[in-house]
Amino acid sequence: MNYVGYLKVLGVSLVGGTIPFVTNEIVKEVHRETRVERISEKSPELKHLKETTVLNTGIDFTVASAQTINSVVHVNTKVVQTSFQRDIFQEFFYGPGAGGREFKQFGSGSGSGVIVSPDGYIVTNNHVIENASEIEVVLNDNSKYVAQVIGTDPSTDIAVLKIEGKNFKAVDFGDSDELKIGEWVLAVGNPFNLTSTVTAGIVSAKARNINLLSERGGQGVVPIESFIQTDAAVNPGNSGGALVNTKGELVGINTAIASQTGSFSGYSFAVPVNLVKKVMNDLIEFGIVQRGYLGVKISDMSQELMEKNKLKDLKGVYVAEVIEGGSADKAGIKNGDIILKIGSKEVNSVANLQEEIGKKRPGDKIEILIRQKDEDEVIKEIILRNKEGETALLSKEEIKRNVALGATFEILTEKEKKELGLNYGVKIVEITSGKLKSVGLDVGTIITKINNESIETVDQLTSKLNGNSRGILLEVIDSLGQKDYVGFGL
Repeated sequence: MNYVGYLKVLGVSLVGGTIPFVTNEIVKEVHRETRVERISEKSPELKHLKETTVLNTGIDFTVASAQTINSVVHVNTKVVQTSFQRDIFQEFFYGPGAGGREFKQFGSGSGSGVIVSPDGYIVTNNHVIENASEIEVVLNDNSKYVAQVIGTDPSTDIAVLKIEGKNFKAVDFGDSDELKIGEWVLAVGNPFNLTSTVTAGIVSAKARNINLLSERGGQGVVPIESFIQTDAAVNPGNSGGALVNTKGELVGINTAIASQTGSFSGYSFAVPVNLVKKVMNDLIEFGIVQRGYLGVKISDMSQELMEKNKLKDLKGVYVAEVIEGGSADKAGIKNGDIILKIGSKEVNSVANLQEEIGKKRPGDKIEILIRQKDEDEVIKEIILRNKEGETALLSKEEIKRNVALGATFEILTEKEKKELGLNYGVKIVEITSGKLKSVGLDVGTIITKINNESIETVDQLTSKLNGNSRGILLEVIDSLGQKDYVGFGL
């Protein structure tokens, strides 16, 4: 056989070997598609499986990345911790605060933020800007702005900043309620000071409570944890950045990672955007979050709880105690009832329920489906109330009279004055990021004097704190009843 003949035989052999291989792959693909179709026919709820499988084989993150990256900013902070050293000798002759010296410690930090409006409002994490005396925001084009804190909410770890300007690239909002487990998402932020970083992962779980905010919050903070859990890589510096879907829509604000080392090791957590929007709108409108409360102590369902109380199943959230005079009490909810739905949404965990109520304001009406002890399921209409039991929203003027430097105050009751042997003073009932928290004051601290002037009313204290640009000396009584002096500059 000549040379040409050998080539012909070899060619036929190669073609002959290729045909079975190609045919086998085609058969495999047809079999896979047919199997998916059969599954869908048997289980109507899985009809989307084929479409999702085919779509995700060619998924493209470039559009979502391009749409988001210019809306995510780098947040740099400078922190100044002020302490005041008293001079007892000078105070003996010249009065409290005389001769004292102020000491300052300097620090810095960084994180991420998301532009949410063209006029410069930015959402970030509370812990990113907590105690910051200066905040700088760097956009993706490297332009820099000085940011002002509009308000903070330790209960959700959300804060709102404002930079001056217009026509900023604002992110598009998505719907976190519509997120599905297994759906692709992107985390956009500035890890390790590396600007404009995008990572991808899937939604691993929803309504996660990891007890993070309980540890961070301190006294007086009622944490609301219902995180979106993902496996998108998030590292230090990503906090406050965007979690977006494949359309480039914001679905969460990245907040934490599950890690023993401080670096990403598998899971990250984000605050759902539907909760973020409520907090953000309140902070922009009022400077504080006006939150509605259900007025119950609740617990997750468990096998032990079901058996002990002879419950029907593990659905819903168990009402362990109804707070007297609260929203639930006035609507007729009882101890031992089980909350099944808030509105049209099923709730099967404490985190899930807290998220739904956390989206509401005092005065909002909601319908709750409950199962009573006799197994009857009834719908209760509830009007939510604030901590003080009121249904009306506070006006900006009322808030300004009661809030200063991140703290909310109340005048001492006659009983408290008698127990402490005081004739005047106000106490801190809530405190968020701000000057007073940075100098060590907390919920329960009583302020009796400001610059040696006795404090008779809340309005007197807040007007002096809000209107002062010089040094402040506070006479305070701590939770142990000890008198002390705290000095700081404004």
